[in-house]
Amino acid sequence: MRSPRSESASSRRSPSSSPRSVRRRARGSPRQGGRVCRSGTPRTSSRSGNRSTSRRGWSRMAADTRRRAPARSGIGLALAALLLVLISLTALAPLLQGAGWWWSSAFFASLMLLVPVGLRALRLRRAWIPVVDALLLVAALTLFFGGGSGFLGFIPTPETIGVFSALVDSGAASIQQQSAPAIATPGLLFLLAVGAGIIGFVTDVVVQTLRMPALAALPVLVPIVVPGLIVEGGTEFGILVLSGVAYLVLLRVDVRARRSAMDDGVAAPGPRGARRSTVGATLGLAGVGLLAASVLAAATPSISTTYLFGTGPRGALFGAGVNPFINLGQDLRRDLPVDAFHYSSDENVRPYFSLMTLDNFDGLNWRAASRELDAENTPDAIPAPPGLSDGVDRSTQEITVVIDDLSTSWLPVPYPATGIAGLDGEWFWEETTRSIASADSTTIGERYVVDVLQLDPTPEQLRAASVSLPEEMAPYLALPDGSPPVLAETALAVTSTAGSPYDAAVMLQRYLRGADFTYSTEAPVDEGYDGAGIEIVARFLEEKTGYCVHFASTMAVLAREIGIPARVSIGFTSGTSAGTAFAGRTRFDVDTHDLHAWPELYFEGIGWLPFEPTPSRGSVPDYSRPASVDTSGEAAPAAPSESNVNPDTGLPELSDPEPVAPSTTAASETTYEWLGLAALVVFILLVPAFIRVVVRASRLRRTRSPDDPAEAAWTEIGASATDLGFGPLDVESPRAFATRLETQPGFRDDDARRALRSALVRVERERYGRAILPGEAQDAVDDARDVIRSLGAGQSLLVRVRSVVLPMSLARSLLAFAAGSGPRRA
Repeated sequence: MRSPRSESASSRRSPSSSPRSVRRRARGSPRQGGRVCRSGTPRTSSRSGNRSTSRRGWSRMAADTRRRAPARSGIGLALAALLLVLISLTALAPLLQGAGWWWSSAFFASLMLLVPVGLRALRLRRAWIPVVDALLLVAALTLFFGGGSGFLGFIPTPETIGVFSALVDSGAASIQQQSAPAIATPGLLFLLAVGAGIIGFVTDVVVQTLRMPALAALPVLVPIVVPGLIVEGGTEFGILVLSGVAYLVLLRVDVRARRSAMDDGVAAPGPRGARRSTVGATLGLAGVGLLAASVLAAATPSISTTYLFGTGPRGALFGAGVNPFINLGQDLRRDLPVDAFHYSSDENVRPYFSLMTLDNFDGLNWRAASRELDAENTPDAIPAPPGLSDGVDRSTQEITVVIDDLSTSWLPVPYPATGIAGLDGEWFWEETTRSIASADSTTIGERYVVDVLQLDPTPEQLRAASVSLPEEMAPYLALPDGSPPVLAETALAVTSTAGSPYDAAVMLQRYLRGADFTYSTEAPVDEGYDGAGIEIVARFLEEKTGYCVHFASTMAVLAREIGIPARVSIGFTSGTSAGTAFAGRTRFDVDTHDLHAWPELYFEGIGWLPFEPTPSRGSVPDYSRPASVDTSGEAAPAAPSESNVNPDTGLPELSDPEPVAPSTTAASETTYEWLGLAALVVFILLVPAFIRVVVRASRLRRTRSPDDPAEAAWTEIGASATDLGFGPLDVESPRAFATRLETQPGFRDDDARRALRSALVRVERERYGRAILPGEAQDAVDDARDVIRSLGAGQSLLVRVRSVVLPMSLARSLLAFAAGSGPRRA
């Protein structure tokens, strides 16, 4: 008595004569192994001979495919991929001024995508093409950005590495300090060129080398998503739609290229109906792509107040690597304010609350100088601020603060504070600016009592302040080389009759609060000069309309131009009286519309004093609006030595400081943010793998059902092979596919080949003859599992990991579903 396996082998040699089989013979279907061929004459070649012939035929056809593909489809795929990349780069337009950056980026992306077409036409080995392409990118970067440091102009040298490092530092500083749309500095152009080159390189590898164009969506998503991380509104919807269309064009070109190769006789002929139109699949993918684009446009996060206040995820106000003026401007333009905190104070004590002090100006923006927090500087006792002498009248006020919906690592406190009690987190005061900050705590849930010095210097004391400045004030006078002449001209014209630095400061404040200037949060955005850089300050002096960022930055720059140390503080104005009592005194509410920026000027013996140059905002300090201004042009009584005084204005002078270099130091993101991002990435990567496991389990369970169990097992074998990169072709018969699989490294042993042949016999018998016996169901499962294990054997670790994380059989299933057809059978 023969076993089921013997019967299977016998069936392979002598197929059943069922009515299905007879009908197929009548149609003249080609058969192998003794079946009727198209001419009706039985084949007499042996099975081994057929196998050998089939293998040789497959080898010739595969070689023919490799020869034809570069010539016929390479340029089409390259142009389609280039179109996709160029459209995706356009998504960065809201972040940068002008169009020069796009042409530069487009050049490097085109280089990476078009040069490999020529390399393939020259029959360069496939493995060498990415290597040559990468070397070409390095050579091009050296030629255009190396500043002549390369050997022969394009071969990098150790000096080139130094040049590239400086460009990276400069670009990183520009990203941190400029607001959008930013000026495309050389550093930014270099980073964009590198990024575009890498995107082009990766796109070429996945489209041409790996022939997996569906993965081209991954690199082009980078420039599409970036705007959503920086500007309100994210990527424009039109760019998303165009990118989706270009992606579908790329997939369509790839499908046509593959079908063209098959039409040339590369693939073995198969049963009728094997070639299915991909128009339905393309339309289905178009719908999915447009839907995904809509969701992406709505869901992409942007740096706005939803990250700073309670209307969205918690975040750090003016956090690491973020230009604080971007956040401030966006918050001021909010339609509905968000409560930040409330405090209690006497009705006549309504101070500004400072969050952070920006004391370093490099011409692009103001930023807080990088300083380490001292663990010994706990806020329970804070020394008197720098420069304050005993002769200045002062009083101490106690203010109770309760945080409502503000999340920041900077504590809002009036300046200068002398002590804070009741804090829960770990907070420390900064040595120079007296700002209160934390490395790992936020303001959420804090309630504290702060003691504040109320300074009351007289105009006489301010005029008598020494104009001989200590050397540590030099950084507060620094201005970049090549500042627009209008800055010095305006400062000197406004203060030409000032008798002291104090009178000059009052004149600058009066000038900016005059009738010529107007307050507007929209005009700078509409006219393209939002921010606080040196060029923007010059433009503001011409346009004469802006908001607190422009007024504060301009007064600080003009003060430095005439020798007065200046810096910019960011925080909140005093808020609005709630009309109720809190902690025994009047309650004041502060919200996002109270966010503000103001300049602070230094006077020896008094220290840092705030001024208010912004019209219709805040309150002007009493000391900055004297009954009269000294316009005698004479120096104050405590005159310094001639070497430190300008003889024309009586204003202090210091030796020109070194220009401030852009800083590349940026605080790292919090550990929790990185862990959350990592968890999200891992989850997204594992979703396809999880779906694939469920699909495989479902198919193998079907082998135990009476409905085409062998077909289910064979479909899973084909899907597993597709995941590994050598799945069945559209017009390939099961026997031809099995013959090709036997050439894989995992089928060198007899057991693997036996399992594959058994699975083949079952599916052929089920398709063309009788169904498999009920007792063979478990054998079908076991053979399928053995074949699947053998498929992965001999493959590299990278290929196996890719097959798990990016199972391409799922993409094929989506295509089949979108086309309105069932799974393709091989």
